[in-house]
Amino acid sequence: MADEVPHAAPRGMKLTARLLLGAAMVVAVLLLVVLAVLDYRLRTEVQSGLREQLTREARLVRVQWTPAVAPDAMADAAGEALGHRVTLIAADGRVLGDSEFDDGALAALENHATRPEVVQALREGVGVARRPSRSAGDEELYVAVRAPGGVARVSVSTRAVDAIFARSRGEVFTAGAIAMVVALGLAALFSRNVSRPVAELRDVTRALAAGDLSRRPALSAPGEVGDLADAVRVLAEQLEARLAALGTEQALMVALTEALTEGVVAVDARQRVVRVNAVAQQLLELRDPVPFSIDRLPRLRPLRAALGEALAGAATPTEEIRVNGRVLALTARPLPAGGAVLALLDLTPLRRLENVRRDFVANVSHELKTPLTVVAGFAETLVEDEQLTLEQRQQFAQTVLANASRMQRIVDDLLDLSRIESGRWRPAPEEVDVEEASAEATAAVQSVAAKKGVALEIAPAPDATVLHADPTAVRQVVSNLVENAVRHTAAGGRVAVTTRRSDEGIWLSVRDTGIGIAPEHLPRVFERFYRVDPGRSREAGGTGLGLAIVRHLVEAHGGRIHAESEVGHGTTIEALFPEVAEG
Repeated sequence: MADEVPHAAPRGMKLTARLLLGAAMVVAVLLLVVLAVLDYRLRTEVQSGLREQLTREARLVRVQWTPAVAPDAMADAAGEALGHRVTLIAADGRVLGDSEFDDGALAALENHATRPEVVQALREGVGVARRPSRSAGDEELYVAVRAPGGVARVSVSTRAVDAIFARSRGEVFTAGAIAMVVALGLAALFSRNVSRPVAELRDVTRALAAGDLSRRPALSAPGEVGDLADAVRVLAEQLEARLAALGTEQALMVALTEALTEGVVAVDARQRVVRVNAVAQQLLELRDPVPFSIDRLPRLRPLRAALGEALAGAATPTEEIRVNGRVLALTARPLPAGGAVLALLDLTPLRRLENVRRDFVANVSHELKTPLTVVAGFAETLVEDEQLTLEQRQQFAQTVLANASRMQRIVDDLLDLSRIESGRWRPAPEEVDVEEASAEATAAVQSVAAKKGVALEIAPAPDATVLHADPTAVRQVVSNLVENAVRHTAAGGRVAVTTRRSDEGIWLSVRDTGIGIAPEHLPRVFERFYRVDPGRSREAGGTGLGLAIVRHLVEAHGGRIHAESEVGHGTTIEALFPEVAEG
C-alpha cells in the first residue's frame, strides 16, 4: 500500500481542483446573473420613475403656460423651480422659450418640429425620447406634452443616472469577489474530505474492472461514502465467485454454438437477444452487439409467430421461411428458465439444386417433345399411307431427318455441357490466331448469312490478334456466338467479330445489329434452355444451349462473359480470355 500513496495523492488533488473550479464557476455565474438582473431592474425602475416625474413636471408647466405669460421667462422660472431643463415649443416647431438659453440664443436654435418627442406629443398627447441633444451636447431624456400654445418639454441629462448604475455595479462586483473568496475557502475544506475516500474507491473499482478481484476498500467512512465502500466490497466478493463459474460456462457455450452449422438465436425472458452465433448473424444479417431487443430481428410473420409461441412455453414444428432471399428451416424451442431458442438451417443450396434439376428435366423434355412428335407422326404416315407419292415420301423423310438431326444436336450439346461442367474436359491452351480461328468457325454459317443478306466481318484489333486458349474451345465459342447473332439479325444487318486488349487480358466480342434483348432478359441469357422468344428461337433451329456452353468454356479458361444489348439496335457479347504472365 505504501507505493500507492504517491499515486493516489495527485489524483486527489485533481478532484480538489475540479471542486474548487466548480465552486468558482457557480459563484461567478451567480454573480453575473445577480448583476444582470439588478442592473436591468435598477435601470428599468429608475428610467420609469424618471419618465413619470418628467411627465408630471411637463404637465405642470403646460398648466402654467398661458398667453399672458412670456414663454422664455416662463421656461426660465419653471427650470429654476424644477431643477430640470424646460423648453416651450410652438406648434410649428419654433422654440419660444428654454431655461438654458437666453433671448439672443433662442433665435439660433434649430426648429424642433422633427424632434421625436415633439412629433409624438403633437400626435398622441405625450412624447418620450432618449437621444443626444443637438444644443446641449450630451444625451438627455425628453418628455413632451401637448399644450394649447404648442408643446411643453422637460428634459434631464442621463449622466447622473449612469453614474448611479456604475456605482451599483462596482459594489456588486466587490461583494461578489468577497463571496467567491469565502466560497473557495469552504470548497477547499470540503473537497479534501471528499476527495481522499473517493480517490481510494476509484482505485479499487479500477482494479476490479481490470480483473484484480483481490482488491478491497480499506476505508471506513460515515454516510454515503461509507455505504459506497461497503457496496464495493460486497460487489468484489460476488464478482470473484461468479466470474469463475461464468467463464467456464461462457467458453463452453461459445464453443458449442460456433461449431454448429445451424444458426442459433437465444432470447431471454425479457425478450432480449442474448446470444447469436456467426451463422445466424449471416443468415439474418444482424449487426447489433448482444444484448439487443427482439424488435431488431427481421419483421417476418412466421418468425415472430414461432418466437411468440416459444416465449409462451410451446415448441413449434419446423417450417420453411424466406429471409433476405434465402430459404431457412425454422425451429423454435422454449427455455426452462424463460426465453426461447431459434434454430435456423439454410436450405437455399438444396432448394436451388432441386429447382435446377426440375427446370432441366422440364426443359429437356420440352425441347425433345416437338421433334419426337414430328418424327413419330411423319414416320407413321410413311409406314401406313401407301398412297404417298415419291416426292411426298422424300419430303416426309427429309422432315424426319431434320428433326432427328435437331435431337442429335441437342443431345450433343447436352453431352458437351455435361463434360465441361463435370470437369472431365480441361482446356489445353496454346497460341490461337483470332482471325484464322474465327474464319474456320464461321465457315459453316457463311452460306446462311449470305442467304439472309447478313454481312459477316472479322476484324481483330492490331494489338489483340492472338489468344492464349484452347483452339477447339475458341472455335466453338465463335461459332456459337456468330450462329446465334446471324439467327437473330435481319437482312441488311451486320455481324462483326472483334477483339480488344485490357489489363485483364483480351476480350473477344461478337456484335450484331439484330433485334436486341430486353433488359429483363439479359441476366439469364447464359442459362441452359433460356430463350428470350421461345417460339422464334425454335423455328430458327437453336437448341437453347449454345450460350450456356460458351459461358462454361470461357470460365474454364479463368475468364468471364457478359452481354450488352438494346432492343432494336443489336447485341454485343464479350468473352474475356486472360493472358498468361511471362516468365
